[in-house]
Amino acid sequence: MKMKNLPAVIFFLLSFLLILPHSTIADDKIPAADLVKDGQKIDLSQEKYTLLFQDLTRDNTFTQPELDVLFKDVRIKRKVLVLMDTQWEAKPYYEYRPRFITRSIIRKAKKKLKQHKTILDRIEQELGVNREVVIAIWGIESRFGKNSGGFHVFRTLNTLFDAYPRRSDFFRKQLVAFLILCKENNYDPLSIKGSYAGAFGQTQFIPSSFREYAVSFDGDDRRDVFKSTPDILASIANYLHRFHWTLNAPLYVDIGRKLKGPASIQANSLGRKGLVDHLIVQKEQSIALPTPPENRPLTIVGLEISPKKGGGKRFVAGYPNFQTITEWNHSNRYAMAVSELAEAIK
Repeated sequence: MKMKNLPAVIFFLLSFLLILPHSTIADDKIPAADLVKDGQKIDLSQEKYTLLFQDLTRDNTFTQPELDVLFKDVRIKRKVLVLMDTQWEAKPYYEYRPRFITRSIIRKAKKKLKQHKTILDRIEQELGVNREVVIAIWGIESRFGKNSGGFHVFRTLNTLFDAYPRRSDFFRKQLVAFLILCKENNYDPLSIKGSYAGAFGQTQFIPSSFREYAVSFDGDDRRDVFKSTPDILASIANYLHRFHWTLNAPLYVDIGRKLKGPASIQANSLGRKGLVDHLIVQKEQSIALPTPPENRPLTIVGLEISPKKGGGKRFVAGYPNFQTITEWNHSNRYAMAVSELAEAIK
């Protein structure tokens, strides 16, 4: 190609890019909320909705008339998209922690620990999960049932499936799971409220987690994470149990303000998937560490310290039970908040 033709080629390419739909131009670079209007009606003629309805009517799970009634006026909730891109887990730990650990929450948690002693005794005996951790997660997720979310789950999941490209496939699965669980449990899909991410009930389970981990612990066959305290607490415990919780094993150990060896530094850089033998951490940090269950490896977590207190980071070794909490919520900050709240109420 001759140099004199380059301006024309560049002009052509730019013109082509301008007429492409937003979804073709790196949606992940543009905030999802900027691509829609609040209350915008979702286009059900899109191929992805046609395929969704085909999946839902397969095996007679739903009839098309049922789906027509459910989806007839489903609209975008823009605030859901705004909140998805400003999640608290992205905050530094010194800002994140006070949201969940306060004197008031600790006081209420201790009261719940005593109030539900009989249920928690059964949970420790049958599921092998520490009571204070169950109570801590209950408090963090829904303030012990006082705040389960004000977003209509059906509208939320449709908004995320339709207008949050980065995780559209994930929320499609959650939408399907939600509709099926509503049918299985005789719930009205249009009446259930939850979080901006589609989690609901006092456990704040996403739909797939409800179907997989929720249990009945109150003597009936209905898994009720909305009003039944035995079901709520046992469902939290069952989730942790299924991810190999070890009763009375350590959660974490503080290992200093600086990482002193390459293995610990590398594990920290890899996030929750970075694993290192406890004996290596012990040697690198010159600190005595308890042996983890089955000699399983540790994660190395850096937690931001407020500039008012000198800044930098506080490093902890996350034990297998700490790692189990990150299966509930992938954020190490969340796992640390649960661990410290459990520690405060024990």
